[in-house]
Amino acid sequence: MKVFLLTLVPLLPVLVLAQSAQAPMPDVPTLLREVEEHQHALDQVRENYTYHETTITHELDKNGKIKKSSSEEAEVFFVNTHEIRRKIKKDGKPLSSDEQQKEQQRVQKAVEKAIKDPPGQSTYKNQVSVSRLLQLMKVSAPRREQMDGRSVLVFDFTGDPHARTHGAEEAALKKISGTVWVDEQDRQVRRMTATFDDNFHLGFGLFSVGKGSRFTFDQKLINNELWLPTGAQIHLVAHALGVLGWRGDVQITDDDYQKFHVDASQQSGATVVHESGRRPPERRPSV
Repeated sequence: MKVFLLTLVPLLPVLVLAQSAQAPMPDVPTLLREVEEHQHALDQVRENYTYHETTITHELDKNGKIKKSSSEEAEVFFVNTHEIRRKIKKDGKPLSSDEQQKEQQRVQKAVEKAIKDPPGQSTYKNQVSVSRLLQLMKVSAPRREQMDGRSVLVFDFTGDPHARTHGAEEAALKKISGTVWVDEQDRQVRRMTATFDDNFHLGFGLFSVGKGSRFTFDQKLINNELWLPTGAQIHLVAHALGVLGWRGDVQITDDDYQKFHVDASQQSGATVVHESGRRPPERRPSV
């Protein structure tokens, strides 16, 4: 639809880009507060959606060649603003009856915990929000770009050595640098890339994340209603006591967005158009 509109009104994008380019860049702290506020405003809408997530892990040798691969598929949904994952396949095969029963029990406990936990707080105690991550950073080179035909605010960041942190996870974030793209209209993080610039030790020095580990996170606007993840890529170099090291590439793909009816059944049609212009493959809803 967007392509047709641009075809019918060819001068509109030029005018919009010219106007956007002239607008002053917003204050970054204010922008981050707006990102967090907009995310909270969408939390309730998120609970109407579920989507399919595929995680493929390649274990690498010291030369970067694949030694072993594994995959996992899950259904992702939200309860009281908290994210819940239900595993449905392992290495391309459905779970056995016993595995399904154990997974259902685990998910039920996660749902019960999510209902009790205050909304807006992560059910994973080690998880750090994007907005909190950026509060620990020094930002530079603010600029505008176009992504998916939309204006995005872009800036680079690096860890602020003087930022006050709470816990080992936040301290680790001070050792990363990267770039973030924020959708200018919706004030949502569209993409983030980050790299560990130094080794970081966890668990009393028994485990460390190695220098050069990096990740990329993407999300997009679904149905012109809310922003949901579309995928992530992670390159991890890890070291444990007595182990030479573990290297791996992890690719996460999110698709098959489904919207619930009031009667809790699902409907197809919640789609996202990728940068290639193609829709994700069709998939039957999980039951």
